[in-house]
Amino acid sequence: MTSQRIGVSTVRLVVNDEPHELEVDNRMSLLDLLRERLGATGTKKGCDHGQCGACTVLLGGRRVNSCLILAVAASGASVTTIEGVGDGTELHPLQRAFLEHDGYQCGYCTPGQICSAIAMIEEAAAGWPSAVSADVGAAKVSLDGEEIRERMSGNLCRCGAYVNIVAAIADVAGGRA
Repeated sequence: MTSQRIGVSTVRLVVNDEPHELEVDNRMSLLDLLRERLGATGTKKGCDHGQCGACTVLLGGRRVNSCLILAVAASGASVTTIEGVGDGTELHPLQRAFLEHDGYQCGYCTPGQICSAIAMIEEAAAGWPSAVSADVGAAKVSLDGEEIRERMSGNLCRCGAYVNIVAAIADVAGGRA
C-alpha cells in the first residue's frame, strides 16, 4: 500500500472472485469503495455507523460491517458481497429461502441479512457459542429460533420481517424456528 501522494494508497483486493487494484483516499470506507468505485451497489448504506447491518459483507469469509472498515485495512483480502454469493446462474440457498419465506419485504436490508446469515451458519457449524448457546462447549451449535435471533441481532429490518427471516435461515440451517 504505497503511493506517491499523501493521503492516497493503492489497495489490492479480490471482490467476488475478481482482483482489483485501485488508488483510494485513506479515509474511504470499504462500503464506499464497493459501491462507488466497483459498482457493487447490492451492499447498502444504512446508518453508516455500524448499527444496522445493511452494509454487511464477507471479508475473508467473516461477516463485517463494511461501513466501519477502511478500504486500506481490507487491502490484500477477499471480499464477498451479495452479488458474489450465488454462482452466477443459481441463487444461493439462503437467497432462495428468503424468497420462499417472504423474508425480504422492501429488500433494503436483505443483502446484509443474507451475507450475515451465511457467515452465521458457518460460525455455528464451527461451534462458536453465542450469548444464548445452551452448551458453550458443544462441537456444533443447534440453530433454533432463539440462536438465530441472537446471532442476527446486528442486522435490523425496518419492515419487521424477522419471523420470515428467521424461518428462511432455519430452513437452510436445518434448524427449527
